[in-house]
This record gives sequence, structure tokens and C-alpha cells, in this order.
Amino acid sequence: MSIMHSGLRRLDLNLLVVFDALFRRRSVTLAADELAISPSACSHALSRLRETLADELFVRAGNAMQPTAQALLMAEGVADALRILADRLSSATPFEPSSSKRTFVFAATDYTAYSLLPPLIARLEQVAPSLHIKVVHATNRDSVDELREGRIHFALGVTHGQMALPEGLAVFDCLSDHYVVVMRQGHTRIGTSLSLSQYLAERHIAVLPWEDTAGVVDSVLTRQGLQRDVAVQLPSVMAAPFIVAQSNYLFTLPSLAALQLSRAVPLKIHVVPFDTPKYKLRVLHHLRHTSTPEQQWMTEQLRLALGELSPSY
Repeated sequence: MSIMHSGLRRLDLNLLVVFDALFRRRSVTLAADELAISPSACSHALSRLRETLADELFVRAGNAMQPTAQALLMAEGVADALRILADRLSSATPFEPSSSKRTFVFAATDYTAYSLLPPLIARLEQVAPSLHIKVVHATNRDSVDELREGRIHFALGVTHGQMALPEGLAVFDCLSDHYVVVMRQGHTRIGTSLSLSQYLAERHIAVLPWEDTAGVVDSVLTRQGLQRDVAVQLPSVMAAPFIVAQSNYLFTLPSLAALQLSRAVPLKIHVVPFDTPKYKLRVLHHLRHTSTPEQQWMTEQLRLALGELSPSY
């Protein structure tokens, strides 16, 4: 046993927390902010790590601190060890929602955050007023790596129809929605109804958050031998309704979002003039973390809060 831990005797284990933050943030300032310490204290900790491990660990490249080969070899093991330790310590302490100051991290696109978080936050304010919620941008549909490594607790995602679930993930669907078309009030060519020919004759806005070459709407049209004219491609949904309100472009999106956005800007909503698959909002989490009391509690809060959502158009 002493041989196994001989290397650890030379190392202050608190420095591994600093290493993990630096590896993820690639910035002394951002790592210090995350750890609630000063940048100078973070730099001092890095110096001690370099001396103990006889490696630079991070070298400056432009505005970022890039990991050395040694740091890359260490990173996954350090992250796993810290996560396991944090899980064991939290499991040993009773979770009291009414007084807990724990931070839960969600990955979401702006649409899923806009649709799902307001009812959840409203509920948490009442039952767990000291909790902290952090939302990070979803880098892909399932955020598999982030969930597995414990960097996020839940991912708010979407699916169309039946899709295979990545290994290790659990999911529950919170909402099934359908697509509609929004346009500005007083559109010069479209009145009280919208035909397929009218739809294809207009120019469109498409939101493609993961740099897809085509979204579900264009894929459906392509299978029918049809094509729409996409004038504007956006990585997020928030700018789209304001562009629509000041142009004749059409925007096709789930009805819940259309109804919410129409409260911010004057929009007219039409049924999509062709068949589209159902749009399902879902919450993903990793099986590795489902046994903790706090994860189980938050899962139940999500079910209760998101069960109140329902498209009505």
C-alpha cells in the first residue's frame, strides 16, 4: 500500500483540483474564478505542481494555456478521481434541498433552455431557494462526454422519432411537439392560410445549432424531391423572430417556442403545409450518477416542472 501511494506523499492533493480547473478552463483567471481563489494563488499552485511533477503542464499559446503531453496523460485520471471523491463525500452527507447550496449544471441550446428552464427555476425557487443552477452551451445533441465525466448533471436535448441512446445514458421525454411556421404580421403575400406552393416560394430562416448541413425540415423536403430557399442560417433561435418581424422570411420551428416567441414580437403562426416528424424534448443524464440522492431529487423536480409544459397551438 505504501508503494502504491509513494508518489502521492510528495503532492498536496488540493493541487489536483487546481490542475483539473486549469485543464478544463485553459486560463489561470477562469480557473481561479471557478475555484474562488485569486489568480496569484492559482499561479502559485501551478508553480508547485510544476516543481513536484517536473513538467511545465501548461504552456501559453496565444490567449490560452495549452496542456503538455504529460498533462494530457494525467487529465482523465485526475478528473475521474476528483469526481469519484466528490460523489462519495456528497453521498455521505444527507441532501437537504431546502438548505442545500449545491450547484447543478445543465447543458442546453438556447431553445431548450428557453423552453424548459423557466418552469424548473420557478419551482426550485420555492422548494430549494439556496440551490445554484449553471447552464452551459450544449456542444452536441447528447453531451455524452460531459455527462460521463460529471462536468454536467443533465443535458436538455431533442430527438425526432426513435433514436438509439448512447451507452451509459438514461433519458426521459418531457414534451412532444409539432412544427409550425411563423411570419410577420401583415406579410405581403400570405394571408389566413399557407399552402405548400406558397411556402416553397418564400425565403426562409434555418437554425442549425450543431453546424448540420441540413435540419429536419430540409431533410423532409429533400425526401419529397422538394427544396426551400434558406436565406439565413443561424446557430441559435433567439435572433430569428426579430429577423422575421422585420422581413418577409418564414421560420419553421416547434409550436411551444413559436407561442413563447410570439409574446415578444408580433408574429403570425401557421400550420406547416407538409408532414413533419414529432419534435421531442428530452432530459438526459448518466447512469453512473443516478443513485445519488441529489440527482434523484433533481430528476423528480424536472419531471414535475416540465410535465406542466404543453403545446397548445
